[in-house]
Order: sequence, then C-alpha cells, then structure tokens
Amino acid sequence: MRRRRRLGLALAAGPLALVPLAALAGGAAAPGADVTVTVKNLRNAKGLVRACMTTAPRAFPACEKDPAAHTASIDAAGAAHGISFRGVRPGTYAIALLHDENANGKADFALGMMPKEGFGFSRDARVRMGPPKFAEAAIAVGEEDRALAITMRYIF
Repeated sequence: MRRRRRLGLALAAGPLALVPLAALAGGAAAPGADVTVTVKNLRNAKGLVRACMTTAPRAFPACEKDPAAHTASIDAAGAAHGISFRGVRPGTYAIALLHDENANGKADFALGMMPKEGFGFSRDARVRMGPPKFAEAAIAVGEEDRALAITMRYIF
C-alpha cells in the first residue's frame, strides 16, 4: 500500500497552512462559491484540524500532488465554527480532514498503518482497508455557496 493511500493526510503542512483563508482573500470577495464544512464528533480541542479539497482523484486524500487544491488549517477549538474554502470554482471535489492533535503537521500511525488521529471525508465516505476512493467522497460544487458536515472518526 502506498504511503499516500494510508490516510496519509499530511494536509496543508506548508507555511501558508496556518493562515486562515479569509486572511488570504484580503477582504475582497473571491470569485466562485464558498464551501463551508462543519466538523462533527471532534474528540477534543487539542491541536489543529487540517483540511484539503481537490478535484484530482490521484491527489486524494492528501492533496499534496495537486497545486490547485484548496487547503486550510484551524485550531481544533475553533473547528466547531466550521472550515471555509473561498472562491471555489464549479466542479467535482473531495474533501479530507485530519485532526492533528499533536500539531506535528502529519498524520500519525500505529503499527505503520492504523491512524492514531481522527479523520473524516466528504459525504462521510466509509473507510475500509485505507481511505475511500475519490468517487466515494465526491461532491458537486456549483456557483452557489455550499455547506456540508463531515463526521470525524477515531480508531484509537
């Protein structure tokens, strides 16, 4: 099993990852829709919730191979207010979340393949022997703003 397919959600670990997307917009409205994700079932307020949204099936779930992916990282304490992606162009996207409880910028695993931290996917796509496929988590985004909820899951 390839590393990126093991829920390898090193989501948005780059230097801009900690900048709220609203700050990047500079106050001006970005063209495109706003997609707001409500995070459900977060086990605690420790660390960060990292999110990525991509149109590239081969980049899902980590988004690292999609330079056009939308990414965000927020304090877990603020996740109850939601995560917003602004200026999203119409298309088919899949979203992955990681509750990076120790804020180390990567997904931590037990036994090399079992995620120790929480994760979630758009459409609450099921996890079997690895993350869901892009098609299982795919959502349509049009011209209108969109709101959805993603339930976090924890194995340990």
